[in-house]
Amino acid sequence: MAVQISPSILAADFARLADEAAAVPNADWLHVDVMDYHFVPNLTLGLPVVEALRKATATPLDCHLMIADPDRWAPQYAEAGAGSVTIHAEAARAPIRTLREIRSLGARAGLALNPATAVEPYEDLLGEIDMLLLMTVEPGFGGQKFLDVVLPKIRRARALVQRHGGAIWLQVDGGVDAETIGRCAEAGADVFVAGSAVYGASDPVAAVDELRAAATRAMA
Repeated sequence: MAVQISPSILAADFARLADEAAAVPNADWLHVDVMDYHFVPNLTLGLPVVEALRKATATPLDCHLMIADPDRWAPQYAEAGAGSVTIHAEAARAPIRTLREIRSLGARAGLALNPATAVEPYEDLLGEIDMLLLMTVEPGFGGQKFLDVVLPKIRRARALVQRHGGAIWLQVDGGVDAETIGRCAEAGADVFVAGSAVYGASDPVAAVDELRAAATRAMA
């Protein structure tokens, strides 16, 4: 497994998004949290910002849709140039159709699960996705404390992925920092979303390097 770091612009300065994207040239992805105040109790940004950000950075965009109608909107994020589009299992009404449409438009398709959502019922969907995202906080707000209760689910998810060939990326999002990333990596995660740990640091580049090194050590 190769470690990938996806800094979340939810923790960045929204008035300077182009500069904030440029501040982490060593990141593998830029994580874009799209929230609609329906699926989660927060309102962030949407398609126009993603389209503008796509023009401002060469770093691929990792769009995480925390919205009530992902079946309608997810394909438009792929069309807008997102490299990866993740929908929530709890919100999608036609997940297979939507995941296939995301892929058909050239983006990686991701499926996200809230902390209390079991991974096993979605095993049959693993063939439809490129990435499984396990939330390690309740979705909706940045800066929350990491939920250790999710660690056993990460291990079970890794076992399921391995059973299906191991090609699916396993991402964690929420409370990931230099201390918690090692536990996630040891449990089987390989893609890590970090907001405050990167954009709250005095040196975001060094923060990304530190996170990558910590995860790599835990995988060794």
